[in-house]
Amino acid sequence: MSETVDTYQGEIRVDWTEFCRAISSARNVVVCGHIRPDGDTIGSCLAMKRALVALGKRVLAINGQAVPPTLQFLDANNEIRTISTLTSEERAFISSADLVMSIDVSSWQQLGEDASAIFRNATGTVAVIDHHAVADEIGDVRCVESRADSAGSIVFEALRALGVELTEEIAFPLYVAISSDTGWFRFGATKARTYERAAQLVAAGVKVDEAYRLTNEQESFGRFKLMGAVATNSRRFLDGKGVFMSLSQADFKAAGAIQSDAEDLVNIPLCVAGMEVAIIAIEQEDGSVKASFRSRCDLDCSQLAREFGGGGHKRAAGASPSGDLETASRALIAKATEYYNALV
Repeated sequence: MSETVDTYQGEIRVDWTEFCRAISSARNVVVCGHIRPDGDTIGSCLAMKRALVALGKRVLAINGQAVPPTLQFLDANNEIRTISTLTSEERAFISSADLVMSIDVSSWQQLGEDASAIFRNATGTVAVIDHHAVADEIGDVRCVESRADSAGSIVFEALRALGVELTEEIAFPLYVAISSDTGWFRFGATKARTYERAAQLVAAGVKVDEAYRLTNEQESFGRFKLMGAVATNSRRFLDGKGVFMSLSQADFKAAGAIQSDAEDLVNIPLCVAGMEVAIIAIEQEDGSVKASFRSRCDLDCSQLAREFGGGGHKRAAGASPSGDLETASRALIAKATEYYNALV
């Protein structure tokens, strides 16, 4: 399973004409990221919100779920409002919005039920900024580059097209967005232009040591204990080249952890020599299951995730398989094995 030569250097191939026209004509703008928000969607939404405010727009940033505690440093002033807690004035603002924009998401499932209703009922223009290969038909204006390293990089180019000055207030969340989604510049999607954008953000005032410390060195003790549960619950498959992990609600309770503490735990076993595939199934508070996929071979995570109603990238994807944790785990292992064996 050899890798093909990749000559892509990180250019964002998007025609910004319609996007800039939509921004120019809009007064009230709603910006929304995906549920289970991560550094990329939070950082990108905050950067876009602050940039549009600088352009004289009235902007409301929303999400179907609250910003997790580990990323609250990005949103210290609670600029991203949780949809379920919106005031009547904020809901009225949404109803009158000239432009509704999704960032880092173009699937109804990942928008979440509450946000999906807002986008389906929007009377103004709907725009999408995203870098995921698998998408639904959302948006009148689509600014999508599936090869981009992050949504943050696409937002960076959008702000450049709009002529927005990169202040430190805008640059910091954008740097966190790009760096976190590239694994701090170590994932394969990291290209020459990734570093060039990062350099411009640093020149705008970002302190890289502070960004890393706040993003990666503020873990809860519950997450620390959850790592042990993940290791205990892991099993190897694919002739030892894959690892499957699971976390139940009992595991969260025993660790004193919350749901967001499980973010990116799927990446842990990829440090093991010879490991090519990692999958984690996580039981949610309502009994449903969320799954994450990682690949270091030709197995396409986005296609595997589609089997379970999800999507993402070739190297990283997510889905919501049906059934309880045990049922979902069996199905995930079986389908991943089928996909992997088809490559041999």
